[in-house]
Amino acid sequence: MPDCVYLDWNATTPLRPEARGAMAAAWDLPGNPSSVHEEGRKARRLVEDARAAVAGAVGALPRDVVFTSGGTEANALALTPGLRRKSGLAVQRLVVSAIEHASVLAGGRFASEAITAVGVSDSGLLHLDRLREALAGGPPALVSVMLANNETGAVQPIAEAAEIVHAAGGVLHVDAIQGFGKIPFDISVLNADLVTVSAHKIGGPKGVGALVWAEGVQGLEPLLRGGGQERGHRAGTENVAGIAGFGAAVTAAVAALEKDAIRLESLRNRLETGLRQTPGALIFSRGVRRLPNTTLFTVPGLRAETAVIGFDLGGIAVSSGSACSSGKVQPSHVLEAMGFGRELAQGAVRLSLGWSTCEADIDRCLEAWRKLAGTLTKRGDETLLERF
Repeated sequence: MPDCVYLDWNATTPLRPEARGAMAAAWDLPGNPSSVHEEGRKARRLVEDARAAVAGAVGALPRDVVFTSGGTEANALALTPGLRRKSGLAVQRLVVSAIEHASVLAGGRFASEAITAVGVSDSGLLHLDRLREALAGGPPALVSVMLANNETGAVQPIAEAAEIVHAAGGVLHVDAIQGFGKIPFDISVLNADLVTVSAHKIGGPKGVGALVWAEGVQGLEPLLRGGGQERGHRAGTENVAGIAGFGAAVTAAVAALEKDAIRLESLRNRLETGLRQTPGALIFSRGVRRLPNTTLFTVPGLRAETAVIGFDLGGIAVSSGSACSSGKVQPSHVLEAMGFGRELAQGAVRLSLGWSTCEADIDRCLEAWRKLAGTLTKRGDETLLERF
């Protein structure tokens, strides 16, 4: 059988050659980046170069970037009671969209009774009116809305949400982990106060992320205390090799972003044209702006675990949603929040593309799906899908 076709890029990406090279060079440096001697300064330079790359990619200042062990830690660090904008009041509660990643829905350091979830439309977009209602009449809130959903790919109305949040005296956190490196954005244009990003979604190593904040944000309390690393925001010796790989991946991703977005959207459209030939096929969030690489689809009666295994047997790696829920076959909380019933929510399959995806990969995927679709049946003898 030919090599596996990897269509699970939203879960994690292959390591870019640029990141691999940067990490290999960093492994040869013995110095601690907090040491003042020459070897320490060499390690420090790698860290600071990567910090500048991340900052430049999102329109922030390098001093406002703190490296973490990944996106989950970055989100947890951001979700801090007491945050405030310059001259503003400290936030006392957390408001999140109902489709957030599990690391945001967990609430960070907010008590569960201080967390409110705001609903989304059947297209997967945040209800701005409901956000406005949730913020009215209460103490200042930290609001967390993702840039783009990791399952549907739907791009959220961040700038509009920011206007509502700031008018209510709140602070806006944007989990940009899935959108980073796929669509261009600038923290100041979005008017976001905090943004989180992760290395392994853009071709960097696993286990490295960053929290970025806008100028004037105050009150960030560290999760890890000890040494003065990361300007006191995150104690512990920096993962120099991982951070160097992150920086190299950012540089490569930003350089290719526009070209890749056009190519991937074309491939995604080719994929979805083929999928929609299946009777009853539904592609979620199809009518709104999405990440150019993401398709979430289902057909009535389909069970996601059956489809994922079937694709895998055909040499196609796909997923049934967030990789952070792998091993827990359950309905998608994103689709349930969008108002879809349990049957559809437990049958969605996500296909996500990346920089090495080609037309032949899409054709192999569609061939595997046609074979799989011809064998799927509902309970009993009723044929679920017509044979092609």
